[in-house]
Amino acid sequence: MASSLWKVSRVLHKYRCSALINAHKSLTLQYKGFKSSCRLFGATPIKMPALSPTMQEGTIVKWYKKEGDTIAPGDILCDIQTDKAVMGMEVEEEGILAKIIKPDDSKDVQIGVMIAVMVEEGEDWENVEVPAEVEVDSAPAVEPTQEPVSAPPPPTQPAAAAAATQSTEHFDIPKGVKIGPAVRSLAEIYSIALGNVKPTGPQGRILKGDVLSYIKEKNLSPAERLEAAPAQPTVQQVGVPTPPPPTPVRVTEGEGYLDIELSNMRKVIAKRLTESKTTIPHSYSTIDCDMGNVLDMRKDFQKDGIKVSVNDFIIKAAAVALQRVPEVNALWTGESARLMQEVDVSVAVATDNGLITPIVKDAASLGVQQISDTVRDLATRARENKLQLNEFQGGTFTISNLGMFGITEFSAVINPPQACILAVGSSRVCLGDDNTPRTLMTVTLSSDARIVDDYLATRFLSAFKENLENPMLMTAKTIPDRDSLMDTLFA
Repeated sequence: MASSLWKVSRVLHKYRCSALINAHKSLTLQYKGFKSSCRLFGATPIKMPALSPTMQEGTIVKWYKKEGDTIAPGDILCDIQTDKAVMGMEVEEEGILAKIIKPDDSKDVQIGVMIAVMVEEGEDWENVEVPAEVEVDSAPAVEPTQEPVSAPPPPTQPAAAAAATQSTEHFDIPKGVKIGPAVRSLAEIYSIALGNVKPTGPQGRILKGDVLSYIKEKNLSPAERLEAAPAQPTVQQVGVPTPPPPTPVRVTEGEGYLDIELSNMRKVIAKRLTESKTTIPHSYSTIDCDMGNVLDMRKDFQKDGIKVSVNDFIIKAAAVALQRVPEVNALWTGESARLMQEVDVSVAVATDNGLITPIVKDAASLGVQQISDTVRDLATRARENKLQLNEFQGGTFTISNLGMFGITEFSAVINPPQACILAVGSSRVCLGDDNTPRTLMTVTLSSDARIVDDYLATRFLSAFKENLENPMLMTAKTIPDRDSLMDTLFA
């Protein structure tokens, strides 16, 4: 009997120790999760992400989720306009979207600034407290309002005295009283001591309407708070700096002009075009290509039910020419030329949000039909703002085709750090030397003279012209191995 009791005691002791160990592990894991996920206030901040290597700020175009919606990994929260394109922001965690801090059309939101708050399912999302930013360095610091130095107002000004009194009572929240983010925000803006507000909500809760009634009763205004001494940074002031007001569209009556605010994308495009034209020595070379054989081959494809465009042949011809003249398939690093082994052709596509250049990767290895399918898919998703970052970031050579718009000839601005861009005009029918009709297309190569001299530009355009005028050879010929070309180049 004693032996049995002793065995039972050992078993109980074993399980008790195991439970204590597991409890310790659980507490340790909870602490680590608490510390790393920033759930100090029972909420997780959602910050403005860096959606491109050069992005510094973005504009929230549209929210697809509203407060109270359940979100899951892979869901698109909102569209963000970067310096490259409008992209969807995917969520990586599951929970409930509790608070949208930066609404639609919030402009110039810096990377790392909190744009929303989410909580776990089952938590009270309606009354979540907005947490402060953990990494305050990632967001611009909130500077106190600079005001002109003036003599202090006489004591007979009740508004200034009231504002000063309010600022000293800032965040005087009665113990045990729960407030929501809307109430907290109003209290900050008007410097209200919430102990003076009569609650009408259940269990003594202060509602937004209570604060609004108090503001109306006391005839308060945000301007009064600005006249007083600057308040200390609050939870929301540190975590969510107030962005500058957007520049409105200005209409000047009687003077006959309209000032239109530029989008972030247009500002970046303007900046880069200026840098390209002022820092890159552009060199231009133009050549005419006979498109008769390409048009005949395209008709043969159509008879077989295969839909390809002239632009698909142009992409193929350029990619094969780049493999034949690999020195043109280059980037400028700032100090030297970097020759790229992969031929990744960027194709300019016009969207409602501006020009974007999705990439046909390893284009020389693709058939014309594969190029056609790839371009069609990329262009469709570009116009729907569904491209991934790696689908339009990079590229080694760009093609801009305005021929379908009736432009016969033009010169394009180089897209740095690429060395070249090919401007393609429309086709036209003219008489050849033998008085037979010929369909000619004019293309102009803009090249960075630091990398591609006139001789290299001529070699590339000659190869490009040959490919278009003999498309059967272009699609059937064996392309020299890239490694052997590079070895020959550096021999």
